Amino acid sequence: MTNCPTLIVTVGLPARGKTYISKKLTRYLNWIGVPTKEFNVGQYRRECVKIYKSFEFFRPDNEEGLKIRKQCASAALNDVRQYLTEEGGQVAVFDATNTTRERRETIMRFADQNGFKVLGVFFSFCATLSQVKLGSPDYRHCNTEQAVEDFMKRIKCYENSYEPLDEVLDRELSFIKIIDVGRRYLVNRVLDHIQSRIVYYLMNIHITPRSIYLCRHGESDLNVKGRIGGDSGLSSRGKAFACCLAKFIHAQDIPDLKVWTSQMKRTIQTAEALGVPYEQWKALNEIDAGVCEELMYEEIQQRHPLEFALRDQDKYRYRYPKGESYEDLVQRLEPVIMELERQENILVICHQAVMRCLLAYFLDKTAEELPYLKCPLHTVLKLTPVAYGCKVESIFLKVEAVNTHRERPEDTHTNTHSHTPNHGDSPPESLDCPPEL
Repeated sequence: MTNCPTLIVTVGLPARGKTYISKKLTRYLNWIGVPTKEFNVGQYRRECVKIYKSFEFFRPDNEEGLKIRKQCASAALNDVRQYLTEEGGQVAVFDATNTTRERRETIMRFADQNGFKVLGVFFSFCATLSQVKLGSPDYRHCNTEQAVEDFMKRIKCYENSYEPLDEVLDRELSFIKIIDVGRRYLVNRVLDHIQSRIVYYLMNIHITPRSIYLCRHGESDLNVKGRIGGDSGLSSRGKAFACCLAKFIHAQDIPDLKVWTSQMKRTIQTAEALGVPYEQWKALNEIDAGVCEELMYEEIQQRHPLEFALRDQDKYRYRYPKGESYEDLVQRLEPVIMELERQENILVICHQAVMRCLLAYFLDKTAEELPYLKCPLHTVLKLTPVAYGCKVESIFLKVEAVNTHRERPEDTHTNTHSHTPNHGDSPPESLDCPPEL
């Protein structure tokens, strides 16, 4: 996806959201298949100076502190070089204040020497102190009042030497300037495809508190029969789940809730029970099993034994004949993720493979982990973005359903007679209640 490695450089005073955005951007790029790693200079500093004492460390006239901070920045850049040149990385995010022109010029020289493209992300807005900073390891042993007082003094130390973006002096740089918590953006000299995707992503995310509810459709007739894919309606227990889902959602009293479904009968029937408007997305349709649609696994094993084994070897990249892979599904779902980032409270009623892809994005799971995430029927997952990650609550709505989860096989050599299949809507293994996530 990239013709040469890219170095993303954050610029801005403390408490402007640099680390929050850096982590989100890293998670997004890895999810779409661009190997990316974040290098937080503050973490290097904490490893070097084990015990944080006070803002005095950041004073411009503190020569010892300045020396240590430069050493930490240099160590981080050395690790960036190794990641992008030796470890197969395509994008590195250099997360630091980088508030002086001298520091930024040093980074540009480093990039030129190593053949890296640079995209600056400038943060220009006032942010209130959040739990992100007050929960920092620096303030682990401080009360809130002490932490706020010290951190405000730390910001003052940076303000005294901060040299902001100059649209004339810096006109040759590639950058995006995020102004007033994303109300406005200034974009300059975007050089290539990957930079344009990064800019597009940064222009679509927000920091408004919200919750995302994910669930699968109610149990379908084909789920019960053990046939994969297809477009069947709900079973009697699936309809019971739809009613329970309606009661649950209404009891949550969620302001301005939006509801999305796929274009398949089982998700639409589940949404109909809510009695509220909903939006259908073709992109949310279940993974296409191609020639295996509506077959039982015993039938697939007889007709396509090699395919049966190959899927266990690399479930993420395996593509059903005339169908899709999980890798294809991630690409199909990228517009959904982008729109999810733009929204506030939302309920997505989808399918197992689709839900796994969405969950992997929010929980920062690898391509190897993604196809085996547990997304049981009749269970709602409530995702709440927090600090640098995402809180997950699993709510089983107490309507029994077939258990469609199949564990990762231990033996994945291409023995065409000994493999258990895996798929988005798997056959029933038991009639027990689905396990919690």
